[in-house]
Amino acid sequence: IEAKRQLFAELNLSSLNQSKARGNMIKSEEIVPKSLFYGDKLSSQIEELGGLLDDVQYRQIRTRMKDSGFRCGFTCLFYGSAGTGKTETVMQIAKETGRDIFIVDMSKLKSKWIGDSEKNIKQLFRTYKNITKESDLAPILLFNEDDAIFGKRIREESSTDKMNNSIQNIILQEM
Repeated sequence: IEAKRQLFAELNLSSLNQSKARGNMIKSEEIVPKSLFYGDKLSSQIEELGGLLDDVQYRQIRTRMKDSGFRCGFTCLFYGSAGTGKTETVMQIAKETGRDIFIVDMSKLKSKWIGDSEKNIKQLFRTYKNITKESDLAPILLFNEDDAIFGKRIREESSTDKMNNSIQNIILQEM
């Protein structure tokens, strides 16, 4: 299957793409509900985000964005120290809105071979788009614990620096 995925990546075959992607999905019904506690300001922002992901409101937003010539969808950046509940917040929002979570493990996408990491990232987004087309509700795409990729851009002094900058550029373009 891996050979088929690489050889026929341009054909965008959803069945091949999905076989690789299924292991990264967390179904919303499998998420254990938890009570999380925030300050007032943060709590209202999280409630607002949950409201935006409500299916009816999400469809309205997508339609307005599309009609205005924008890309459909939105991106959120959660930040804070380790253990402050960023991932758990996403899990609970997914649970409340009935959305599955497609988790990205950057360590599995990075390759020691030149150009393969970039191809893997592009394939990841093709896979996500195919899953989204086949889903009633668009899943949440979660890049978890990827500080090294989403940090500031590095002055390119080595091939690793170039690869990290290239990966970051591809992710930003796709989002």
